[in-house]
Amino acid sequence: MATRWGICGTGRISHDFIVALETLPAKEHQVVAVAARKLEDAREFAKRHNICRAYGGYEELARDPAIDVVYVGVIHPHHLSACLLFTNAKKNVLCEKPLAMNTKEVQQILASAKMNDVFFMEAVWTRFFPAFVEIRRLLTQEELGEVKMVRAEFGVPLTHKPRCVQKELGGGALLDVGIYCLQLISMVYNGEKPECIQATGVPLETGVDETVVATLKYSKNRLAVLTCSLRMELPNDAVIVGTKGTIRVPYPVWCPTSLVVNGKETQYPLPEPCLPLNFTNSTGMRYEAEEG
Repeated sequence: MATRWGICGTGRISHDFIVALETLPAKEHQVVAVAARKLEDAREFAKRHNICRAYGGYEELARDPAIDVVYVGVIHPHHLSACLLFTNAKKNVLCEKPLAMNTKEVQQILASAKMNDVFFMEAVWTRFFPAFVEIRRLLTQEELGEVKMVRAEFGVPLTHKPRCVQKELGGGALLDVGIYCLQLISMVYNGEKPECIQATGVPLETGVDETVVATLKYSKNRLAVLTCSLRMELPNDAVIVGTKGTIRVPYPVWCPTSLVVNGKETQYPLPEPCLPLNFTNSTGMRYEAEEG
């Protein structure tokens, strides 16, 4: 029986997520309903994607008994209310990153998911790309020896987008793009907390960070360096250096289709989309859907 998806939000990321699902067998994944704050938006979205039910409000989506899991694609400040609505309705949830605006909100969401005994996952889609699966395999088998350094960077000009620069909308380089660097570092060091963090940055007049450079020191003198920016285009790659070898994650580091291990490159091509995409390599969201 196919997993039946409900879509919360009709923005660009929700469009790409559905296009990604279309690359998977229909017998495994089906989108059966979509909800937006305005019914006309939901109907237009449903028509474009051949979705049978459209709701003018998230509460109706939460009450729909024919939904197995809800994809939350609304903007950051609305993640808390949306996630609580669906988890309290006993719905499984895949919520876009970043999960919430702060630690307190994250704790509320996770507590609700646990209390209602539902599946809940933050949509850190990068983790499920074949290149990242291969990185974890190499690390588990200690192919690099002991990892001593991780460098990751992600910078794109986004200061023209209000969502990226307004504090109340969850803006800022670290929260929007820097988390891709942090999740890579955390994955490599197996979730260990750093012993020391040194960071500096450049703020915008809106009160959020435009550019951040941070150095993280872990036990056994292992290091990580991340750079993230909403102002400038960076190389957007990463390097993992061990005592026996090196892994390079080429551009785009947040959704890579290749991996270079000790100078040898391997390609991981993505399926072609059925509709134009809004973001780079978005058909790669298929991997997080399969994982869920």
